[in-house]
Amino acid sequence: MSTGLPPSLDLPPHLSAQKYFLVCTLTVAAWDTLVLSPRTWRLMKTPGWPVLKILFHFLRVFMPIEFIVVAVAFFDTKWSQSTCQKFYLFEPICTAILLAATSVVHVIRIHAIYDKKRPVLFSMCALYAVQIVVTAVCCGFYRSVPLKEGQGCIAGPKANWVGIYWVAPTLLYTVSFGLALLRSIKSLKEKPLSPWKLMLRDGLNLYGAIWIVNMANMLFWFIMTPTDESDPVKTIVTSMAAVLTTSMTLRIILSVRGTLDYGGTFALSAASALSGSSRTTHMISTRSGIQTNLSQNPNHTYTLDDIRTKPEGDWNAVDADGKSSVNDSDRKTGILLAENAGVKEQRDGLGVKVTVDTEVGYDDNPYHAK
Repeated sequence: MSTGLPPSLDLPPHLSAQKYFLVCTLTVAAWDTLVLSPRTWRLMKTPGWPVLKILFHFLRVFMPIEFIVVAVAFFDTKWSQSTCQKFYLFEPICTAILLAATSVVHVIRIHAIYDKKRPVLFSMCALYAVQIVVTAVCCGFYRSVPLKEGQGCIAGPKANWVGIYWVAPTLLYTVSFGLALLRSIKSLKEKPLSPWKLMLRDGLNLYGAIWIVNMANMLFWFIMTPTDESDPVKTIVTSMAAVLTTSMTLRIILSVRGTLDYGGTFALSAASALSGSSRTTHMISTRSGIQTNLSQNPNHTYTLDDIRTKPEGDWNAVDADGKSSVNDSDRKTGILLAENAGVKEQRDGLGVKVTVDTEVGYDDNPYHAK
């Protein structure tokens, strides 16, 4: 039944849905590009160019460029079908490159959080090799969806089995999510955390989001049945899956603590490495004019937990000679504690040297705020 509208406006339901969904995809891509701009600039200024940093900046540029071009071909009413026959492979090929880059990030990162174990590396590399081969082969089995002039240019599969194009990366992201989750659960033996804090510390929400969107796309590809050869229903979710996979992968890179060299380290390992650090601090007590120097002492270990278990001395009234003092028993306790810790009281300079060991945990790290 003719509606009297031009083909560019007289769209079948599935084609109309795909156009709306692509608009949502472009919105997400634009939002992601703007939101991550400050953090991208800060990462740019860090020294060195490890692999994860190079991949981050490549994905930041390549992803929006790809989908801007795809959108032009899809929404331009003057784009002819003859031109589309020369262009339709652009999206599947570029998306394969995009997925290959994001998958490299997962391979490197999972290998790093498992302390560079070879079995983990070999397993992830095997899945990655399968993904590269499968996506490359499947690109040759796409076709230009036969739409009317003015309805845009879309690439679609020649057969249903071409959906393995998305099965291969989904399998890699499934294993990546599973290994990241398993590593986080094992870390609870060393440092118990609530599920919410554990998820934020290790970026499990990022791995999970990537798995969900790729699984949904894969199921959508195999379950949905097109009405005819011009029905693009199978490819409705593919663009959104690629954009969200890239967006979450960028955040996985940004969530790495410390240096990005060799994929960084596991979050708990980075915190443990900082726990043995000592700081030199100079404090002035204005109450009595006593100067206390806290500096590193290589011969002794002295923790503040021991000090907190002892009662603090109460200051008495000022003596007749104008000098303040503490209670006798408290003073003896303090002197004994200082001697046991290897601290010498300098009566003439009124100075005390104490080694302060600070343990930096996940909850105290200000750089982990999202």
